[in-house]
Amino acid sequence: MNLDQVQLGNLYRVSGIHAPKGAPQLKGQLEDIGFLPGEQVTLLRKGFLGKGPYMVRVGASTFALRQSEASMIAVESISNA
Repeated sequence: MNLDQVQLGNLYRVSGIHAPKGAPQLKGQLEDIGFLPGEQVTLLRKGFLGKGPYMVRVGASTFALRQSEASMIAVESISNA
């Protein structure tokens, strides 16, 4: 699943970034701010009508992402067990 599809407040792990072929630099930009495979991420808030911007915590930092950016970040759920 992608970051724009997750539930608020749950803990996820970044599994990859899938930038469009026409804009491969976006992968590097997202990695530069901390969206690296294995990093823990939490969706804190969604914008109006569930569209962007998305407030996201990755590691100890908090960022606002557009819906298009959040949809590039593949995540997997972390079990709370």
